[in-house]
Amino acid sequence: MKELEPLGPHFGAIVHGVDLAGASDAVLADVRAALVDRKVLFFRDQLLDDDGQVALGRRIGELTASHPVVGGVDAAHPEVYALDSADNGFADVWHTDVTFMKRPPLGSILRAVVLPPSGGDTQWADAQLAYESLSAPVRRLADQLTAVHDGNREFGYYLAQRRGGKGNEWDGEVVTQLTPVEHPVVRVHPETGRPGIFVNPGFTSHIVGVSEFESRGILDLLYAHLTKPEHIVRHRWRPGDVAMWDNRSTSHYANRDYGDQRRVMHRITLRGDVPVGPAA
Repeated sequence: MKELEPLGPHFGAIVHGVDLAGASDAVLADVRAALVDRKVLFFRDQLLDDDGQVALGRRIGELTASHPVVGGVDAAHPEVYALDSADNGFADVWHTDVTFMKRPPLGSILRAVVLPPSGGDTQWADAQLAYESLSAPVRRLADQLTAVHDGNREFGYYLAQRRGGKGNEWDGEVVTQLTPVEHPVVRVHPETGRPGIFVNPGFTSHIVGVSEFESRGILDLLYAHLTKPEHIVRHRWRPGDVAMWDNRSTSHYANRDYGDQRRVMHRITLRGDVPVGPAA
């Protein structure tokens, strides 16, 4: 890569001088390494369409379906998930993509398609830095905990009513129901060994083995800490922008501050692994 412009001491970077559509294998290997290190990368002035985005994803990892429940943007691109504000395609809650499945995505690649005149920024939180900046007693508590992630609150109605109870194939099985899954509250990154907070307001329903009151208190503490300003980078989109992020070490939030203007983003996701906690 020609130049990596850090957005903070540990988190986020703008990558200059890389044409994602024509990048060599060596350059994409550098991008992949930078993704793990910086967690979220931004590329300006890219000339990608849906075909190019899918081809790029296949060179970086193994693509999943667009989403366990939501269909692809069209029949030719079942891997592309369209987030269209004209069809309730919002993401204005802190979340990590698809944690309600046993094997959440490794990462995501997001492309700006239609942007409002202003607003619609996206923010990312560094889950590893957030974990490391917790006090030692709270880290020890979090290390021991398991949480339930439930996609029904966000996508249960969509699966039942708009897809007739039949979603996409995910990990070799067609999704017909969104059975809640358990993941460690602290996830150890499979490539770096660094632990990070792995709960999110979008899909985490509760902590296992504690009271409802205790669960709410623990989760609220972790959410507030995760989204402290010093753990966050914010991206102001412009045409031609592409973002990549490591889904195993981040959460994100798309600002819904553009009124009735339209915002369309196309996302693909890379197949991940089963989250593992410190106890393992």
